[in-house]
Amino acid sequence: MKNCISLLVVFVLFACQQNSDSISTVHSLPKKLKEVSGIIYSSQDNLLWALEDSGNANEIYGLNFENGKIEKTITIENTENIDWEDITKDKDGNLYIGDFGNNDNERKDLSIYKIDKNSLAAESAIPAYKISFAYPEQKDFPPKKTEMFYDVEGFFEFKNNFYLFIKNRSKGFDGTAFVYKIPNTPGFHQAVLMGEFKTCDNYNHCAITAATISPDESKVAVLTHDKVFLFESFKGDNFLKGTKTTLELNHFSQKEAASFIDNDRLFMADEKTKSVGGKVYEVSIKKLKSKS
Repeated sequence: MKNCISLLVVFVLFACQQNSDSISTVHSLPKKLKEVSGIIYSSQDNLLWALEDSGNANEIYGLNFENGKIEKTITIENTENIDWEDITKDKDGNLYIGDFGNNDNERKDLSIYKIDKNSLAAESAIPAYKISFAYPEQKDFPPKKTEMFYDVEGFFEFKNNFYLFIKNRSKGFDGTAFVYKIPNTPGFHQAVLMGEFKTCDNYNHCAITAATISPDESKVAVLTHDKVFLFESFKGDNFLKGTKTTLELNHFSQKEAASFIDNDRLFMADEKTKSVGGKVYEVSIKKLKSKS
């Protein structure tokens, strides 16, 4: 029965993937990368930098923008991939690794590593510095099952601060999503709660898996397995005070990563499950908005 259920799930995923004109496949990910959890596009070297989550190597991968082949593999020294969940960059092209995956809400070693842009040509790199942080609202490790608000799979850097979008793992999921702010400076910090918003009350469709900001800093896109929550017309870093639009992808898969390529196009990547997924997709925000 278990095998039958697995086959049914794969069939449903495959069917969903075939029935969308909103999203297009750019290329397949290399077979080596089965659990991509974060991507970020670098215009300086025209690479799509990717990483994988817990249980995988402490490496980042520079993928050819057009065909998806691995052009660079960099080992990040003096680190352990406890649960790397996202990768982002700053305006200067430095990369940041978010080691803050926290499925069970038990971790007390949440970290972000800065990788200097000048070290991206080598085969290994030592982080320029490490940022450690905690959530002041979390008192218990783990908290009650109805208060599992301290996992993160998506973040970005904006004006020398990081913005983390919480993946709600609470029992009785209602779509509540918190946004935290952490300064981009080395050392330990208490994350600052910026606010909250609602996605929807279906965990499979509305748990947050990635977040990214457009190059012109006018759009924030928050990803789930089949939706993009778009924030626009905000002032400063009051993203949640801006206009929020729910954009349906009409394409369900285990999407775990997202990055703007320009101010309209969004790239997304999903993990491979059986024979489904393991690809990079492209959508146009303008086209998605026209259908919303």
